[in-house]
Amino acid sequence: MNLKITIIQSELHWEKKAKNLALFTEKIASITEATDVIMLPEMFTTGFTMNAKPLAETMNGEAIKWMKQQAKNKNAAIVGSLIITEKKLYFNRLIWVQPDGKVYHYDKRHLFRMANEHETFSAGNSRLIVAWRGWKICPLVCYDLRFPVWSRNKEFKVQSLKFKVDLQSDNKARILEHETLNPKPVFDLLIYVANWPEARKEPWCKLLEARAIENQVYVVGVNRVGLDGKEISYSGNSAVIDPKGNAISNIATHQNHIQTIELNRQELEDFREKFPVGLDGDDFEIK
Repeated sequence: MNLKITIIQSELHWEKKAKNLALFTEKIASITEATDVIMLPEMFTTGFTMNAKPLAETMNGEAIKWMKQQAKNKNAAIVGSLIITEKKLYFNRLIWVQPDGKVYHYDKRHLFRMANEHETFSAGNSRLIVAWRGWKICPLVCYDLRFPVWSRNKEFKVQSLKFKVDLQSDNKARILEHETLNPKPVFDLLIYVANWPEARKEPWCKLLEARAIENQVYVVGVNRVGLDGKEISYSGNSAVIDPKGNAISNIATHQNHIQTIELNRQELEDFREKFPVGLDGDDFEIK
């Protein structure tokens, strides 16, 4: 089954949640064709701010209730990140909401120290992989894009800092050998929600392509446009990249833009079968 992804590349109102929710309500309502996933930028209710305390919400807050309603209205999953508070900590938390009301989340692993994000937010320690309409999808956040091991199309545990295959066990070593001979991709689609400044647009564009090529997956990156409250400029450069590294979208830079792209499942499977680079992949541990 093919999958339709809708990117909403948009300006954001700095630290004004109500205005941003109203903005995206209008934009989502303008989507006339059927879609499976609607992607919003990182911190779509506030912009990329470190002013967490007055802007944070709980998992029962207004924005997630809004996402549930939008997902139900469009019969599509909605994904974007928010400032969430939990146990007196703050997270840059990606929220995935489905039409049936199910909510999944992923806490941004790599915090952007050049903006002191690591001093305000707590880092996540596990990935999220969602099974949705016949696809396995791994959603990540902005700066995560720079770290290829975290984006690797391979299953691992972070809390134990070891892969699920234990090399010290003879039995599991045989499982490892079997999996090496018959590797199965963990996901089919990588998505990145971002507030990635225009000054570093070249790494953004190139790394989206690299993640698609090395993982043999579709990659979708949604970024904002306009100026934020610190006068930082964002050019968007949102894109959909196929598993061979080719852009299959035509989203205008520096502009509010909505585009729906259909991802072809058969082409993905055919390419993986004809060019199985995973057979020669390296094993590694995260420490």
